[in-house]
Amino acid sequence: MSDTALDLSLDAARLTARLVDLRSESGSEKPLADAIEQALRALPHLTVDRYGNNVVARTRLGRAERVVLAGHIDTVPIADNVPSRLDEDGVLWGCGTCDMKAGVAVQLRIAATVPEPVRDLTFVFYDNEEVAAHLNGLGHIARAHPDWLEGDFAVLLEPSDGEVEGGCQGTLRVLLRTTGERAHSARSWMGSNAIHAAAPILARLAAYEPRYPVIDGLEYREGLNAVAVSGGVAGNVIPDECVVTVNFRYAPDRTEAEALAHVHEVFADCGVEEFVVDDHSGGALPGLSHPAAAAFIEAVGGSPRPKYGWTDVARFSGLGIPAVNYGPGNPHLAHRRDERVDTAKILAGEERLRAWLTA
Repeated sequence: MSDTALDLSLDAARLTARLVDLRSESGSEKPLADAIEQALRALPHLTVDRYGNNVVARTRLGRAERVVLAGHIDTVPIADNVPSRLDEDGVLWGCGTCDMKAGVAVQLRIAATVPEPVRDLTFVFYDNEEVAAHLNGLGHIARAHPDWLEGDFAVLLEPSDGEVEGGCQGTLRVLLRTTGERAHSARSWMGSNAIHAAAPILARLAAYEPRYPVIDGLEYREGLNAVAVSGGVAGNVIPDECVVTVNFRYAPDRTEAEALAHVHEVFADCGVEEFVVDDHSGGALPGLSHPAAAAFIEAVGGSPRPKYGWTDVARFSGLGIPAVNYGPGNPHLAHRRDERVDTAKILAGEERLRAWLTA
């Protein structure tokens, strides 16, 4: 076996260790993408396509439904935590164990061991999730080959500690600029203080009452918060500019346009001289009422939870595909130097997915 070959007969826990030892920091995924492509092309029940360092494999059994299982193959930079290490308690340590090579290992095992699922399957392995959005491989596939991602339901194997997390919330970041006139602070009446002019913005934020909408039985929790304030010239100068950075985390029943209109409305009479959208990614509906989603939840067990953060399920939602997050890693351990995953949860995740896809 070559240094980069993958043995898909390994159980998902041991395969996770193998994947971790194949370093794949964002931008350096090619060797791992090569290994995944090679391993999948050896499986006669799959057709395999590749675009850049993104690999897509599909069954073509003519089933009534198609499910997409997706996961990113890149990691954050190594922090002296490769090669992997398995301790006596069955915990696997190493970069990417949690986020999200355990999930990728489960995908690969399902691809190798479920040749005739009750639903047609699409497996997506994509690069550059941990870096700027314009580099994201799933986005590249969606733009260049949207037909590769067609499906009725999607499962993103992002770490969720073995529990279903439905959809995700949207995130909007705006810069609210107030202006004034500079003056010496000893003669402040000759100027106009831009920081003081931001007071109505802060007051509006302090008084804001967020929504807690319930969607498919999940309660999402919106939030509108100042995350930064910048202004000031020197210790003896009245500032002529202040910028309040505001982040709006909004439930997936709002469209991007509705979220933006809402934030405009909140600050409409607060003396904002300039309103700049700094970053915006829409949310994703959980889609738990879909028959495939209901069957999935019944098969894997537990009580679904809302996803408050943003994940790539939003990209599937943008394609009209309901999606959930479901992976064996604990998201609180992602990106840490002591990143790790309980191998029992990897194995349980594999078996639960297999049961859902063969019942």
